[in-house]
Amino acid sequence: IPPVNMVDGPQGFVDRRHPGTSTAWPSALALAASWDEAAVYDWGAGMAREFHEKGANVQLGPGLNVARVPRNGRNFEYLSGEDPFLGYVLAKSAVRGIQSQRVVANAKHWALNNQETGRDYISAEADERTRFEMYYPPFEGAIEAGGGSFMCSY
Repeated sequence: IPPVNMVDGPQGFVDRRHPGTSTAWPSALALAASWDEAAVYDWGAGMAREFHEKGANVQLGPGLNVARVPRNGRNFEYLSGEDPFLGYVLAKSAVRGIQSQRVVANAKHWALNNQETGRDYISAEADERTRFEMYYPPFEGAIEAGGGSFMCSY
């Protein structure tokens, strides 16, 4: 079993061992606005190729949260935009693209992680129907695509 070498992030390779060598990829939100499954697949595969070439075998991404709080400082890194069905569809393309390059996709950040302000102490709660209709579909897409791992908490 090879060692796990996971590297952040959902927007491209981030570490201090390879300064100035990471590609500046389009944001996930920009790709989501295209509704282009093939482009999302190519985006995932391209990032994962860079991850693999630099020795990583797990990409901490794609980011799949549904943008419910417009001032969330991380909305740009989520493929779902405001639409859970869009996230469901595009999660499949991203995961398949990433994993086509021998890199395990890590779908994140688990449901209801909607804001950075107060993230260490905020209580994010939603009823069951809301969770199933709004928050879970992107992660269901990642599961259906064979996603290799999920960031359940941080």
